[in-house]
Amino acid sequence: MLHILVLHGPNLNLLGVREPEVYGATTLDEINAMLLTLGKDLGVSVEARQSNNEGELVTWIQQAQPQFQGLLLNAAAYTHTSIALRDAIVGVGLPMVEVHLSNIHRRESFRHHSYLASVALGQIVGFGPHSYALGLRALVNALQETV
Repeated sequence: MLHILVLHGPNLNLLGVREPEVYGATTLDEINAMLLTLGKDLGVSVEARQSNNEGELVTWIQQAQPQFQGLLLNAAAYTHTSIALRDAIVGVGLPMVEVHLSNIHRRESFRHHSYLASVALGQIVGFGPHSYALGLRALVNALQETV
């Protein structure tokens, strides 16, 4: 069975109350529950974690193998600033799909650049909580094609 690690970056613990006009009303707990259910439907296990700390996210990525075969990542603001997250992903070689609730390419110009996109299998943005579902499906598909 494939094991997928889902990492949520800074401020995503505030989903449902933080800028609902941008991020929607769905909470992080609801997104995680949806991913667990979808994971079961897809025949994979899903473990989700959230941190506001860049170093903790880096450590989790570094420790992901061999337990996890893929990474679904919403690095939030660290997407646009963190070379450390990018280097950790490259360092472990774990296949990763980048997701964002909002369409980062339609927002402020500083959000248009992702340090992670060039090392991701793909990027799914702008579909609210469905970005996570689409990302999980894409990641599982890609991993199953390599088995």
